[in-house]
Amino acid sequence: MGVLLKSFCITDKGKVRKINQDSVGVFKNQNQQLLAVVADGMGGHQAGEIASHLVIDYLEENWKKNDAYLSEEQAIKWLKEHIKEINNEIFNKGQAEKDCKGMGTTVVAAICEDNFITIAHVGDSRGYLYHENKLIQVTEDDSLVNELVKSGQITEEDAKFHPRKNVLLKALGTELNQEAFVKSIPFKPNDKLMLCSDGLSNKIDYPVLEENLNHDNLKELSESLVSMANEYGGEDNISIVFVHHVEEAGVLEC
Repeated sequence: MGVLLKSFCITDKGKVRKINQDSVGVFKNQNQQLLAVVADGMGGHQAGEIASHLVIDYLEENWKKNDAYLSEEQAIKWLKEHIKEINNEIFNKGQAEKDCKGMGTTVVAAICEDNFITIAHVGDSRGYLYHENKLIQVTEDDSLVNELVKSGQITEEDAKFHPRKNVLLKALGTELNQEAFVKSIPFKPNDKLMLCSDGLSNKIDYPVLEENLNHDNLKELSESLVSMANEYGGEDNISIVFVHHVEEAGVLEC
């Protein structure tokens, strides 16, 4: 089954942080189905970097050895099971190793086929779908400010400047058996999937993101968005993965 998808991923340290605790990847399984991942690590002693790399390495290894074509239902099951497994690995490593104590990471991961995307997330790294020149956020942040917005206690504008905007309610590695929220959405010709860390979504407002996504060169688009986030302060690491549903097959590797 042919997959008519192109992809590109990029991660940048930003202008302030000394190290990059984000990790990204795009991988194909033995049936040429595509898995895209962004993980944004947290924790001292570079432990956040360890946590995010553990997610990417684990998902890459298990995805590449998968030799079965996954339907939407099977893709949901695969993401739920494997994200729970790597969550427990990160948690146990944090408990066992002093330098890794308290480490964690967000994750947003998507299995992409030529007619559907199955997307999973934990934390505040986001997934967006660019469809018919409209940008749609398809994940919902596991964050304190998002809960305050949903309950009507603050507005979305208030959330941008809230002093606790970086407080997460869920992250991988913070407790055993942490589960991702997983769903499937249609994927149609000319659609773009964008996964990103909050180093991008916190710096570039939704309308600005939307107006910039009508660009088919994924490398140029990604580099332009990273530059923009850095121009707006670059206080955090910045990571992006694009998957573009096009008429001709091909993958531009990260």
